[in-house]
Amino acid sequence: MNSPFLRLPFFYALALVTIARATAEPVSYNEHIRPILADNCFACHGSDAAHRKAELRLDQFDSATVDRNGFRALVPGDIANSEAWLRIISTDPDEIMPPPDSHKPPLKPAQRDLIRRWIEQGAVYQNHWAFEPISRPAIPVTQVSTLNSQPSPNPLDAFILQKLARQNLSFAPEAAPTVLIRRLTLDLTGLPPTPAEIDAFLSDSNRNPHAAIETLVTRLLASPRYGEQFSRFWLDAVRYSDTHGLHLDNIRHIWPYRDWVVRAFNANVPFDRFTVEQLAGDLVPDAQLRLPPPSSAPPSPNSAPPAPGSELRAARLDALIASGYNRLHLTTSEGGAIEAEAEARNTGDRTDTTAAVFLGLTAGCAACHDHKFDPISQHDYYALGAFWKSLADRPWDGNVRVSAPVVVVTDTPAKQARIDELGAAIRPLEAALAARTTELLTESPPPTLEKTPITYEVVWAEDSDLALATDFRPGTPALRGEWRSGPDVPLAGGQRALRLEGDASRPIAFTAGDIDLLVRSEAKAFVHFLADPARPPRAVSLEFITNERTARFVWGDPTAFGPQPSGTRHIGPLPPTVSYARLEIDACDAGLESGKSYTGLRITQSDGAAWWDRAGAVLTSPDATLDPLLSRAAWNTALQANARFVEGVPLRHDTKYLIGLSSTQQNAAEKKRLERYHREYIYAPYRAALEPTAHAARRLLAEQIYYELNYPMTLVSGERSEPLPAHILIRGQYDKPGDLVEPATPAFLPPLRLASPALNSQPSTLNSSASPRPTRLDLAHWIVDPKNPLTARVTVNRFWQQLFGAGLVRTPSDFGVQGDAPTHPELLDWLAAEFIRSGWDVKHLVRLIVTSRTYRQSSDVTAALLELDPSDRLLARAPRLRLDGEVLRDQALAFSGLLVPTIGGAPVRPYQPINIWEPVAFGGSNTKTYVRDDGPALYRRSLYTFWKRTAPAPAITTFDAPSRETFCTGRGRSNTPLQALTLMNDVQQFEAARAFAENLLAADSADAPRLAAAFRAVTAREPDPTERDLLTSALATHRDHYEKNPDAAEKVLTNGASKPKATARAPEIAAWTMVANLLFNLDETITRN
Repeated sequence: MNSPFLRLPFFYALALVTIARATAEPVSYNEHIRPILADNCFACHGSDAAHRKAELRLDQFDSATVDRNGFRALVPGDIANSEAWLRIISTDPDEIMPPPDSHKPPLKPAQRDLIRRWIEQGAVYQNHWAFEPISRPAIPVTQVSTLNSQPSPNPLDAFILQKLARQNLSFAPEAAPTVLIRRLTLDLTGLPPTPAEIDAFLSDSNRNPHAAIETLVTRLLASPRYGEQFSRFWLDAVRYSDTHGLHLDNIRHIWPYRDWVVRAFNANVPFDRFTVEQLAGDLVPDAQLRLPPPSSAPPSPNSAPPAPGSELRAARLDALIASGYNRLHLTTSEGGAIEAEAEARNTGDRTDTTAAVFLGLTAGCAACHDHKFDPISQHDYYALGAFWKSLADRPWDGNVRVSAPVVVVTDTPAKQARIDELGAAIRPLEAALAARTTELLTESPPPTLEKTPITYEVVWAEDSDLALATDFRPGTPALRGEWRSGPDVPLAGGQRALRLEGDASRPIAFTAGDIDLLVRSEAKAFVHFLADPARPPRAVSLEFITNERTARFVWGDPTAFGPQPSGTRHIGPLPPTVSYARLEIDACDAGLESGKSYTGLRITQSDGAAWWDRAGAVLTSPDATLDPLLSRAAWNTALQANARFVEGVPLRHDTKYLIGLSSTQQNAAEKKRLERYHREYIYAPYRAALEPTAHAARRLLAEQIYYELNYPMTLVSGERSEPLPAHILIRGQYDKPGDLVEPATPAFLPPLRLASPALNSQPSTLNSSASPRPTRLDLAHWIVDPKNPLTARVTVNRFWQQLFGAGLVRTPSDFGVQGDAPTHPELLDWLAAEFIRSGWDVKHLVRLIVTSRTYRQSSDVTAALLELDPSDRLLARAPRLRLDGEVLRDQALAFSGLLVPTIGGAPVRPYQPINIWEPVAFGGSNTKTYVRDDGPALYRRSLYTFWKRTAPAPAITTFDAPSRETFCTGRGRSNTPLQALTLMNDVQQFEAARAFAENLLAADSADAPRLAAAFRAVTAREPDPTERDLLTSALATHRDHYEKNPDAAEKVLTNGASKPKATARAPEIAAWTMVANLLFNLDETITRN
């Protein structure tokens, strides 16, 4: 039979028999062979069945060695009969592998040699290292004696030394104490050590170096700056931003999530809980919430006891804020966008990010077809994405600041409890309004509106608990008012009336009305009044409540209210006390012009007692179809102006969001919800019939809006009543759905266990008898299940990368076949196992790493070592790394004393070059123009700088910060002229240098000690004689320049918003500023060594 492979010439095959036997050095499939095959063979002979050639898989032993009509791709121990080997060494373009049309070159001699030796040694396959269960390797015994010389041997050093020993290497000398304190402080807090901290550490080191390190690490891990520093890396990974991204790139309110991350790192929240709360904080049962630890301090005698349930409420709020992780993806409000496409893109983004950040998988490669290298099928990919199909947020969010689901974050437990109470109180009222409105639609359906003038009456106060307001003049007694009902209460309408009594000699103000009415061609306001015959008031008056001064209309004694301002109109005596009189005032007579608005009446009563009831307005519209109180379309149009209060009814965020969508973006249910909202709260003909329920609901709405306007809201996760169906998308196209899939984890990993049975109430859409539908909470628990082979490995590797500049695996988001193999696989597994054993304790892991001898090495390197190991894979020295942009800026502010240490809060906008936002902004964007902050906001840590996805802060991106449009698990490090220009000339940097110089000059000192102090403050060490001479020379040069150019000196002093201190003459401050700028730009300053 003919081979399925083209045979090589027979003489070539015979020659292969004489190839020498393999050397004694074993060849590892995982370490040596899989990377070669993955790069050159798996695209056509891997896991992707749709694109597989010759039905051959070289990633599986059975397929590679199966008999194919007398021929096999691999014959263990026999290269002469291994067809794959014959193809590799062929020179025939029709036979050689990889083939020429793959655009891959033939294998290199070293690669061929490895494959030859591997086949000769038996072609032993191994499962991919990252997919194997985590086991805790034994600490290399041969290195224990070397480590025992340390005061407290660190186990991870044994693994490093084991590999170094194979190269006849050992650790580099330990870094100097001045280097160590700067390295540790920068790594753990992102800020430099202060001179006092340096002195204390050096003193401790002289007594006990090991104890000094432990004390320093303990202090730094307890610093609130630790959480800020570690949050930076996490926020890169999860693509946190203060804007939506894409076209409009509008502001998005989600910064409380950023602050939660800071708090979580500072509180050392176990990483498994950190994960669960982000993926499914909204689903965590109360019994599993992470309550704050009890305080060890005795309660203050004056402190109030915590409110019942306050700790649980705080824990629930924290978990909800954390669930904002699911809302960090890009969103669009592009006019031509299609909702199904947006939803598919959002789900894909969430899937890809979660897979990369937590699992180190390139899952997105399976969106269009089975993964070509890793065992992730297209079914696996869309089944994983199905977990997010239950989220309640809309794919189109209108690019508004907040869109449901959201949570309001207040500053006290009592306010947070009140928000919960408001929600519980308004729900039954809204249900009652919906029911009554349904009845009214049957009893009196709205007429068809005509484009003709219309006059109608709207009642805003009847049976309503309107708020009573004291007089605007200080010292005036409050009016006593009470809504009463019963057979003895006179009524103008409804079932209650307002009784007002007062003994004040000066007017008392009562503000009635809760809607915003627009004056058109004609408008009047009215209220029904009945004086108590036994104690009638001296006078009463009415005024329109508006932003402008209007006429006051008085009934009764015109002198009762004292001297009257111009514009007061005396209408006549008090009406008779027999029955209610309708008091009415005209907007035009009051001086309100057409187009102005008012919110009701100010009722003033001087002394006596009276009844007040049924207040409202008579309105005339020139076109009924354009009146928001009659037409929902007109109301919808009026709302486009982004007002939070339209026609007097406050708009809660959920309604505001719907208004922000175009009619094509609103779905049927949302259009119906807006229509119902208009009928229940706005539509004038129904208003009286819906009181007092509508008014009570409006009052609660107003209070909800108060909290929304005065406290931050943040996007959170929530569940749909029914999940969206999840399909395999053919070729990844949103409009080509294939088979339905259920939420599931990749089949090659340990199975998912339902950890939340109470939440799994949704039946399977594929099989009604199947298990309950898994939730995001199940997914979260599966990700941090100790049996999951990926999460712990991926996480410890990323923390290692954070502290060493490169991970043990140098592809932090790809632990698959195409990713790098770990440089120290046993160490990686030991750290992962230790991380799990410790209860996913991040600070324990960080302490373990930074107290190791490996971490404490000097970064000095010999030429021989640099040639042997240029990228420091052996870890025979400490890395020397250029600091990130955020650290460079924060470091300068810290040196200068300008740094504002406030933690958390809304993002700030410090200095930025002009015309950065404008060129990338769309016309309707609310981030089109950059408006710089002033005051303390200019000097906050870079973590809090406003992050606009389409144009992040140049001072940060110049130093390789990502845009955060996609996940970023590791920044690159470039070296460009623009970076040098930024450090020398950026306003923030130069202003910091000037403030640093001013502080130096404030101390009474000569030049030499002042220069030494400046150098030490910046580098943490004393300058050597050469450096002292250079600094002295630089200072002299700058002094001479600025003495001759006083105008230039003045410019130095006025650079930046902070006011210069009068610590010296301008030329002297300018000269020292330039020296400070020089110090800030030393290689030693801008690197961590």
